[in-house]
Amino acid sequence: MEEGNSPRKTWNRVEQDDPALVAAKLLYERYKEITRTGESSESLRASWQTAQKKTTQSALREWANVLQSMKGWIETSGIHTVLHSSNGLARNLAGSPTAVANDLSLFPQSLIRNFSVIAHIDHGKSTLSDRLLELTGAIKSGSRKQYLDRLPVERSRGITVKAQTASMFFPWQSTTYLLNLIDTPGHVDFSYEVSRSLAACQGALLLVDAAQGIQAQTVSTFYAAFEADLSIIPVINKIDMPAADPERVTEEICMAFDFDPEDVLAVSAKTGEGLERVLPAIVERVPPPSGHPESPLRLLLFDSYYDEYRGVVCLVQVVDGVLQKGDKIVSLNADDRYEALEVGIFTPEPVKSTNLYTGQVGYVIMGMKTVTAARVGDTYAHEKSEVEPLPGFKPLKPVLFAGLFPISTDDFDNLQVAVEKLTVNDPSVMVRRDNSAALGQGFRCGFQGLLHMDVFHQRLQEEYGASVIASPPSVPYRLSLPGEKVLNLDSPSDFPVDQKIDRVEEPMVIATIVVPNQYLGAVMELGQECRGEQTDYIAVDESRTLLRYKMPLAEIATTFYDSLKSRSSGYASFDYEEIGMQPADVIRMDLLVNGDPVDALARIVPRERAEKEGKKLVTKMKELLPRQMFDISIQASVGRKVVARATIKAYRKDVTAKLYGGDVTRKRKLLEKQKAGKKKMKRIGRVEIPQEAFYEILSR
Repeated sequence: MEEGNSPRKTWNRVEQDDPALVAAKLLYERYKEITRTGESSESLRASWQTAQKKTTQSALREWANVLQSMKGWIETSGIHTVLHSSNGLARNLAGSPTAVANDLSLFPQSLIRNFSVIAHIDHGKSTLSDRLLELTGAIKSGSRKQYLDRLPVERSRGITVKAQTASMFFPWQSTTYLLNLIDTPGHVDFSYEVSRSLAACQGALLLVDAAQGIQAQTVSTFYAAFEADLSIIPVINKIDMPAADPERVTEEICMAFDFDPEDVLAVSAKTGEGLERVLPAIVERVPPPSGHPESPLRLLLFDSYYDEYRGVVCLVQVVDGVLQKGDKIVSLNADDRYEALEVGIFTPEPVKSTNLYTGQVGYVIMGMKTVTAARVGDTYAHEKSEVEPLPGFKPLKPVLFAGLFPISTDDFDNLQVAVEKLTVNDPSVMVRRDNSAALGQGFRCGFQGLLHMDVFHQRLQEEYGASVIASPPSVPYRLSLPGEKVLNLDSPSDFPVDQKIDRVEEPMVIATIVVPNQYLGAVMELGQECRGEQTDYIAVDESRTLLRYKMPLAEIATTFYDSLKSRSSGYASFDYEEIGMQPADVIRMDLLVNGDPVDALARIVPRERAEKEGKKLVTKMKELLPRQMFDISIQASVGRKVVARATIKAYRKDVTAKLYGGDVTRKRKLLEKQKAGKKKMKRIGRVEIPQEAFYEILSR
């Protein structure tokens, strides 16, 4: 068959502008080759002859249909190798992701690499992600720093709190690969984000600071990736720093995690030194995703977020089959039915596509009517198809609880909408309705740690404009009552008073601390103050020591992390894991104002610290409450015993000012009358604690 002049001229003219047409041109050249060798079938030749007579764009669509209907021939004929052998095509793929996204069938499983970046907090994950995006042309050089950190709270705090995904096209050895990067948080409070991200990956870059070396969270993230059976590539970052010691850190990594020194990459994400080895290592060491392209569709929803204009956006991995725009899909866990209104990938900005294929990571918009319909870990499939649901994710147990209440009771409805939308983006938060006599209607929320609670609180304020008061954090307790009754509670106000309790159990953790030797004494003293029992003392190297403590989770849930950073000048690192419940000698402490308990300020404290904690709370409240026309008593009580007290003196009017001389009994009579009036006022008067006082005392 002779070559058609019109399509050929068109291809030559638009080759530099439209990489999809370049692909068609290369496919045509490959067609001629297999026609000469007799490898092609008659149906393939007839289809191409039909497409050749039409316009170029129509030919493209026709050819795409041919490829879709002949997957087996594609895999054996080597078309993908020919397609990606053009350097010009590779450059166009990187520079024009929109055109490539229209036909992601160019990237079968063998050309896909899904990987994440894991590390201890502040070891340079986001900066490394920026450089990889620049190297592949996904973003322009000089774009804003920490490009994937898009939340205001991430920009203000300088940390990653939300995992982000981005697809890159990387040419290597005459083949272009689709690399799906997931940037993960580093703080222990966001470990659920890390675990969900690892479920969509086959490999991970384990990043270690060249100056700080292995830290507590480095160990925990390594074992999370190891248990997920991922291919782990160790990378030493920040080798440009004056204090960097790559040789020492390489030795640490090899000893701790059993790597070969040749496998460790040394880079500087800031200057770009050594980065040319990272992407090839990902292609060579990370295996392609598994799955069956010919099987019925199975999608794993591993993340989601709410968009003001498009609604709920679901981040998915195609485990089996193909997802096409317009497909009717169903949730296997909830039996909710949807239509795939839009599918695409992030490059790192969202780019629409027509299909997502096996092994690929992207997004889908289904038009969910409620924000609570996006259940992370759910499996989606085509309607009427019979498939087994994927394992999903283990239900997450909150580490600590806190109440969230609107500053103004009229704002409850706005707070409810904000909480529903934010929990779509952060499914690790457990939420239920709550009511307080002092603060009104609100929510009882479970979090993964103190920083997680602070970030959630800040996001409510910055992203949704909600004015919120947060009650003091508390941990879950288990109470054994007479008659073999067991009571599980997470709010101090639910702790029974004047009732016999056989036993109280509180959650315990193993805390791992890596600290420089010059701060060792101060950190060990902190461990003892927080009811910790030392279980391990290991010298990491000549300048650092690893400590392990068994301690109550309640100590960590308050100010332990801040105290640790303060006593170690910020150099100590910290991680923990739960080990179950243990009997504890704790009691409920109430704050009484004029004899009335304030339920929002109830606390559960160790018995030996009740008096100390009571004095602190009473002193704070005395500073914040306004004076009245009568005395106000502030008491901290444990059961019927008052452990601390303070009195706010009343305003006093000088009722004797109008007297000029006369008998002393006249003056005494007026004073007694004033005293009786104040006594009556105190008996019938009520002290209204202003919301500003709650906000101040609970935010300290």
